[in-house]
Amino acid sequence: MDFYSSYAQGFARVAAVTVPVAVADPAANAAVILEQARHLHEQGVGVAVFPELCVTGYAIDDLFLQDTLLDAAEAAVRDIVEASATLTPVLVVGVPIADGARVLNCAVVIHRGVVLGVAPKSYLPTYREFYERRWFAPGDDRTGTITYAGQQAPLGNDLLFAATDVKGLVLHVEVCEDMWVPVPPSALASLGGATVLANLSASPITIGRAESRRTLVQSASGRCNAAYLYCAAGQGESTTDLSWDGQTMVYELGELLGETERFPDGPRATVVDVDLDKIRQERLRQGTHDDNRRGLGLSTTDSFRTVEFTLDPPKGDIGLLRKVDRYPFVPDDPARLDLDCYEGYNIQVSGLEKRLQAIGNPKVVIGVSGGLDSTHALLVAAKAMDRLGRPRTDIHAFTMPGFATGDTTKSYAWRLGQALGVTFQEIDIKPAARQLLDDLDHPYSEGEKVYDITFENVQAGLRTDYLFRLANHRGGIVLGTGDLSELALGWCTYGVGDQMSHYNVNAGVPKTLVQHLIRWVIAHGEFAPDANEVLGQILAQEITPELIPTEEGVKPQATEDSTGPYALQDFTLFHVLRHGMRPSRVAFLAWHAWRNSEVGEWPPGYGDGNRPAYDLAEIRHWLDVFIRKFFASQFKRSALPNGPKVSAGGTMSPRGDWRMPSDASRTAWLAELENVPQD
Repeated sequence: MDFYSSYAQGFARVAAVTVPVAVADPAANAAVILEQARHLHEQGVGVAVFPELCVTGYAIDDLFLQDTLLDAAEAAVRDIVEASATLTPVLVVGVPIADGARVLNCAVVIHRGVVLGVAPKSYLPTYREFYERRWFAPGDDRTGTITYAGQQAPLGNDLLFAATDVKGLVLHVEVCEDMWVPVPPSALASLGGATVLANLSASPITIGRAESRRTLVQSASGRCNAAYLYCAAGQGESTTDLSWDGQTMVYELGELLGETERFPDGPRATVVDVDLDKIRQERLRQGTHDDNRRGLGLSTTDSFRTVEFTLDPPKGDIGLLRKVDRYPFVPDDPARLDLDCYEGYNIQVSGLEKRLQAIGNPKVVIGVSGGLDSTHALLVAAKAMDRLGRPRTDIHAFTMPGFATGDTTKSYAWRLGQALGVTFQEIDIKPAARQLLDDLDHPYSEGEKVYDITFENVQAGLRTDYLFRLANHRGGIVLGTGDLSELALGWCTYGVGDQMSHYNVNAGVPKTLVQHLIRWVIAHGEFAPDANEVLGQILAQEITPELIPTEEGVKPQATEDSTGPYALQDFTLFHVLRHGMRPSRVAFLAWHAWRNSEVGEWPPGYGDGNRPAYDLAEIRHWLDVFIRKFFASQFKRSALPNGPKVSAGGTMSPRGDWRMPSDASRTAWLAELENVPQD
């Protein structure tokens, strides 16, 4: 496997291009198209789409019916075909073609000296400024073949162009108005297997039309589970009665990958890498995509014709032309993050509200350590009580110091409890822990400094045991605090431990999102200033379970020393859980996202001193750790208590997004990880 190759990793580089047009001068237009095609070839582009009727110009009216123009257009396309023999990209150009007694508005698909096919425009506008039926015939009933530019090629809107050497690259082409009808040809093509949908438009610009195009392209890419390439005519088109803005854009699964400036001076191209593997995985998950095909009576073999070609893409590292979020659970855009936090927080609060109402409005019993997770769960509980019109004193919060509990974190727990006005109490678990270790005949009871898993879980288990008995005693339910990342890695004590509760509001929240939820609570004034002050101090702490006593000169216990950086592990979790990615591909994306802290965007809250970088060796190491812990911990996730799904990235609930056998083997995943270079 060529690890560093984006094509080998399931991506394909595409371009939506607009070029200056010489009105009714096909030879000049062919020269401009080829100049751009050569530039795109040098950039490693595999598919390049040019505007509708770009070979002749769109606004040339009755000249479309002149033999001189039609002949010149065919000669120009022949030149493009011949010159394409040494170029990588599949070139899609717009041209008028005489077929029998009518002229068709066509997209010609060309690759390496071959006309792969001709896709005629199916739907011709005749409203407002459009008069296309004056010159063209609709192409929706055209099938079979056509001889053009000296070659015989298939003709029709049912053509799928499939690369034999780039898995998942299946192109379908439609023209302008085809996108604006209720059931576009591209929608049907996506059901037939097309993953890259292309639209060649002329589309004269009026106020608001650019946004309408963007809405349609975004919707089409999301609804069809595909990438959608769009390009409009721009500079040079006749402005007798119209104007042109040259808009180009590429959307993938409803997300904008790139766009160019409008009203440009000269050619422009949106060049991006579309994720073919992601599209394929999305369709595997959303079974209704194929069910829609069945419901419409479409056959993948009879309803569409497939034209195969060999792309022969560039080898090796050509970079990755798309944004890869370092924190896929945390948006970089402040406004989007604010909205996500608003929704996430209220999902948790409303989930707890409903649970409390459904079981007779019991009290809430919660363990509070002064760390991020329990702090946030306490905030959720406090807001739920406010919305239910109940006193916060119905929240019974307990801090339970053990052998390694620090005074600082304990003070945070106390101060937060007091600031929120909850019922707060401290229970020292050390005497009970000593008794239990003594009963177990553990070496620690004999004075030896043995801090093994038993030593840690005695403390974690006692805390949960106390909480459940306190809930019995005080008429409450135990509110869980463990987060999604901990559940993925098994960083929780099973059974009578922090894996268990009566309801867990944090089960759908990844570790990297928790701090932003707390920041949102502070910024939006959900609680009083004294609570905000201690929340800010809690946010500044290093994550630690505080189960092993700290010795002088020895680094205190830190969770990420065992689990790996949560930034990396949440990155892996998102791409495994949401998109089913193989380990080497996760590593490839992580390498692009994390290798240079000075490149790319960061979410709010990460200053210059809090922007780590990870090299490929580190990424590979922590991926290995993730795989081993993830598979070993499924038995814990199979017995999870209830809790709301929060992120579209997924959840670990066996009743929700994730089901797997507890005894599944990790061998295949570890073997696939060997595709990642060691250095």
